Amino acid sequence: MTLRLGLTGSIGMGKSTTARLFAEEGCPVWDADAAVHRLYAQGGAAVAPIGAAFPDAITDGAVDRGRLRAITAEDPRALGRIEEIVHPLVAQDRAEFVAAQGAAVVVLDIPLLFETGGADGMDAVAVVSAPPETQRARVLERGSMTEADFEAILARQVPDAEKRARADYVIITDTIEHARAQVRAALDDLTRRQRHA
Repeated sequence: MTLRLGLTGSIGMGKSTTARLFAEEGCPVWDADAAVHRLYAQGGAAVAPIGAAFPDAITDGAVDRGRLRAITAEDPRALGRIEEIVHPLVAQDRAEFVAAQGAAVVVLDIPLLFETGGADGMDAVAVVSAPPETQRARVLERGSMTEADFEAILARQVPDAEKRARADYVIITDTIEHARAQVRAALDDLTRRQRHA
């Protein structure tokens, strides 16, 4: 039996790095954002249904994320319609990935795991966390968003303290060595749980 470990964390917490650490330990990692990119690309399964609902969102046979953002900014109801199209396709992509793996633990990297109710479908959840000042510094160092953008994203996400309280494992990304040790400890625990299942 393959255990599904949901990996999540707020913006700037080090989730991508943590996903890489799990991969280095031999875990197949499914990335929700990458799945959406595949679905939106030319030939992707989301192109035709999104094009039918929002013809202006398609450019060169692919979903144009910039145009999609503009559509949702103009029409608050559009986001719900997009989610109705995309979420089942993402779930199918994830199920196919898990079914194709022979590993004991599959890591499912889902940024909005708690926000979308996805935690219920996991065998365990690992939350990536860091001190608030580290989180803020990481996000603003990227240079791709302002302080206001950062605050707006935080306001839409389940607070870090609540995520940590709901997690089976918390991985603090203060140093790479500490994060790696916590990843290994989580995998050891999951392996024990699997043996006793």
